[in-house]
Amino acid sequence: MFLGILFVATTILLTVYGQLVLKWRLDQVGPIPEGAANAVLFLLRQLFDPYIFSSFASAFIAALAWMAALTRFQISMVYPFMSLSFPLVAVLSGPLLGETVNPTKLAGTLIICFGLVLVSR
Repeated sequence: MFLGILFVATTILLTVYGQLVLKWRLDQVGPIPEGAANAVLFLLRQLFDPYIFSSFASAFIAALAWMAALTRFQISMVYPFMSLSFPLVAVLSGPLLGETVNPTKLAGTLIICFGLVLVSR
């Protein structure tokens, strides 16, 4: 049971890491340029950034951890826990990315957590 919980937690934490790092690095390079060719070239260049690459690697490892978790639990039981990534990203985006975390976002985060409690019973 503990190993299964560890797989689920790893999936969530690596998903959160990937999203926060991706946003952090893309904020540093600026908005995507106009025009399809320029936009595609811009995005392809970003793949070679080591931090952005690490976010894709974390997504891959998270997928492997999720596969392992699914061998131990019913999906209907553990999938609701994936919703924890949303409040974690919302709360961490304030201190780590300087984004605004206002009362509305906090209320939404609490609603997600409350919903998780209801679904997991």
